[in-house]
Amino acid sequence: MIQQNGTEVTGFFLLGFGGQHKFRYVLFIVFLVIYVTSMVGNTGMILLIKTDSRLETPMYFFLQHLAFVDIYYTSAITPKMLQNFIVEDKSISFMGCVIQLLVYVIFTTTDCYILATMAVDWYVAIYNPLCYPIVMSRTVCNQLVVGSINAFVQAGCTFSLSFCKSNIVNHFFCDILPIISLSCSSMNINIMLLLVFVGFNLTFTVTVVIFSYIYIISAILKMSSTAGRKKTFSTCASHLAVTIFSGTPSYMYSQPQSNDSEENIKVASTFYGIVIPMLNPLIYSLRNKAVKEALKVMGKKF
Repeated sequence: MIQQNGTEVTGFFLLGFGGQHKFRYVLFIVFLVIYVTSMVGNTGMILLIKTDSRLETPMYFFLQHLAFVDIYYTSAITPKMLQNFIVEDKSISFMGCVIQLLVYVIFTTTDCYILATMAVDWYVAIYNPLCYPIVMSRTVCNQLVVGSINAFVQAGCTFSLSFCKSNIVNHFFCDILPIISLSCSSMNINIMLLLVFVGFNLTFTVTVVIFSYIYIISAILKMSSTAGRKKTFSTCASHLAVTIFSGTPSYMYSQPQSNDSEENIKVASTFYGIVIPMLNPLIYSLRNKAVKEALKVMGKKF
């Protein structure tokens, strides 16, 4: 126990997955492969967009930023999880826990806003491309500010609590709900802020995506060219698939507290924080003709 004087906690112990000790080496290899694939895929996407002049368009600008965000938030939790699979000491310092939560919340929130921004990008591109620079610049600024405010408020309120129950976190990283469940202080304000911020961010971004796609689908159906409809829908389908996958935070924070829900939240966190960053570059590259052509050109250079 990294605890002093009954209430002052100087660090936490990350419990990880239930029964992970039996399969820890298998889990280590599986998640290491996923993490390496994610880093290579997202870094490759960033470099590809940077080096290929044909990809200097608004859509690929946001894809580049999505890859950047994916690298940061998966790197906030995966390396520590991998370390805990192979070492006995699964502790994390108090400040390390604060930084991990702060980085994770900043970039996961920003991720939601980038996906919403990409939906607006498609809507504007189809309906009124001349307005694109004004609409996109304002949206990008809003997404970055909201993401930062959300993270600092959540982290500040979470770690201002008194922890006297235990310092054992029933998770593989420092997430908000497992941390505040250890507190002996009143959690009403923390729960309220969590519901307000998560509720607002999810409601706002999902609403933007839904309304954008209503207009996008309407525009696609009005196209006279079958080839044009197929090409537009194929590109939009990649973004829509990633957006649906990214809806797991709503599941994570809406589960009633129980032993089963805690394990379910770990699975959802794994999917959102580790698997999705690996899938994003694969989905966008495999279903995107311009990206595949850029990859062929780069392959010929080497």
